[in-house]
Formats: sequence, structure tokens, C-alpha cells
Amino acid sequence: MVTIEREGGESLPYEGVWRFTAPAVDASVPQARHAVRDLLLRQGVPVADDMVQGLLLIVSELVTNAVRHAALLSPMLAVEVAVGAEWVRVSVEDNHPYRPTALETDHGRTGGRGLLLVREITREAGGACEVEHTTTGGKVIWAALPLKPARRLQDPSDGMIRRTGPGEVTSPPTAP
Repeated sequence: MVTIEREGGESLPYEGVWRFTAPAVDASVPQARHAVRDLLLRQGVPVADDMVQGLLLIVSELVTNAVRHAALLSPMLAVEVAVGAEWVRVSVEDNHPYRPTALETDHGRTGGRGLLLVREITREAGGACEVEHTTTGGKVIWAALPLKPARRLQDPSDGMIRRTGPGEVTSPPTAP
């Protein structure tokens, strides 16, 4: 069962910090994903559908990693959702001291690329992610994504796609 608590004061209606706790068992993966989805909808967070899907995949991967790799030393895990005016951050915390690293693509392996996937989704969205130690000796893995996803524009002069962040204006090159 997922338990939800909210922290924070008054600001925009959708801003705040919510913390979910759950046992480190397989059933917690879909429960955490559904809890995050329902929270975003209930709070009216202005996030695009593709960004929601990315966030839910990140939550699934991080909770799965905590269940598979940390449950022995950390029978409980925590999922935190923090929403600001222009960003949303999801994090998963456990009490296992091992700090994972993203594996590179290895076509011979069928698993072990969850953190690599999290980093790629985050990068594509123009966000950031990190693994940090907690004061209690465990770790927290977080990913923060902008509410206004980065735009991908094609430059007609070189055929390459480049990213611009929110608020940046990129105009196509003009003819001389």
C-alpha cells in the first residue's frame, strides 16, 4: 500500500511536495506509477502527455531498481514528487548504500539499463538527474524535468536537429 503525505505552503495551485512510501516489493511498481499519475492529474499540473509518460517510465524504472537491488537492506522505499512553477522532479529513496551507475548499451544483456533509460529520457526532455547519498547512508535518485518540454527544431541549413530550452527563441537562418 502506498501512503501519501504533502509538504509545503501556499503557491500556485499545483505546486508542492508529496512523498509516497511503499514496501520494496514488485506490486509497489505499478502502485507508485499510478499514484504519481493520479497526483499530477488531481493537482492539475500543466504537463504535456508525452512528459507524463516519460515521468511515469522514470518512476517505474527507479522503483523497479529499488525493489530488485535494494530490498534486502531497505524493505521500504520512498517516492517523492516535487512540483515547482516550471519543473517537476521525481525521486526514489532507499536505505541501501550502493550508488548505481548507468550501464552502457550491451545488446547481449536483457536488463540492467534502467538508469541509462532514465538519464536518456531526462536528457531528451531538457532536464537533469542525479544519484546522491542520503544522511542516513542510503541513496536518492532523482530526475527533474521542465514543465514546458524542450522544443526540437530542424535547422534547414544543415538538416541536424538541435534543442532549445524554454524561453529561447531560435529563428531559421535568413538568406543573404
